[in-house]
Amino acid sequence: MRLIRVYQCLCDPTRLRILHLLLGGPLCVCHLQAGLGEPQVKISKHLFYLKKHGMVQMRKVGNWHVYRLPARQTEELKANLRCLQECAAKDRQFRSDMAKLKKLRQCGSARQPMCAPATEKTRLVA
Repeated sequence: MRLIRVYQCLCDPTRLRILHLLLGGPLCVCHLQAGLGEPQVKISKHLFYLKKHGMVQMRKVGNWHVYRLPARQTEELKANLRCLQECAAKDRQFRSDMAKLKKLRQCGSARQPMCAPATEKTRLVA
C-alpha cells in the first residue's frame, strides 16, 4: 500500500515539480510559488496533499510555512525521488524551475529557508 500512496502523489505534474525543488532543501510556500510560477492556492493545495500522504513535512517559522522532504523516507519514496532527480535533469520544465529557484536562493542563506529569519524558533508539523 505504501507504493500505491507514493505513486498517487507522483501522478501530478505540479507535485512532481514541488518534490523536485524540495530535493534541494527546505522551501517556504512563497518560494515554491515563485519557482513554479503558479498561484499560491494551487501550490498550497498540492502541499497539503503531499503532507497528508507523508511525502513532505511542514514547520512554522515565524509567519512562514516551510516544507521539506521527510527526514525518514520509505524505501519506495527514496527510490522514486532518485528516479525523479535523474529524469528531471533531462527535462526542460524541471531545469527551468531549478534555475528560477537558484536565482531566488542567491538572495538567501544556504543554511536557512530563504524567507525565514535565523532567530525564529521552528516547530515541525508532521
